[in-house]
Amino acid sequence: MIYGIGTDICDVRRIRASLARHGDRFARKILSEAEFATWQARSARWPERGVRYLASRFSAKEAFSKAIGLGMTLPMSWHLCEVGSLPGGKPTLVLHGGLKDWFEARGLSAHVSVTDETDYAASFCVVEKTGPLAPMKQE
Repeated sequence: MIYGIGTDICDVRRIRASLARHGDRFARKILSEAEFATWQARSARWPERGVRYLASRFSAKEAFSKAIGLGMTLPMSWHLCEVGSLPGGKPTLVLHGGLKDWFEARGLSAHVSVTDETDYAASFCVVEKTGPLAPMKQE
């Protein structure tokens, strides 16, 4: 059963401008430690790829926060939601701390899709209730 759906589109140019103004501090605000290491490696090889990576992670976390209905209020936070990749490259969400506890207590699972082009990164997230459904009332 669908618990929530979220989508987000992020202007890559806006992320680039924030990086120019705030440098690594902006990336550290958005990314987990593992994501930050990936961002640094991608940025070192091809700076534009690093910008798009950051924009896509920003977008995915925003889409997820909308799908769970919290926005960016606790227990949702930038660092407790990490966008990883499965062995085949499929994006996946890895939750930590209080957000993971909150999510698991509700019997939820998430599916996320991430894409980027020159000027935009976009994400779509579906959150499902995986636990037993409440019985329907009969009238």
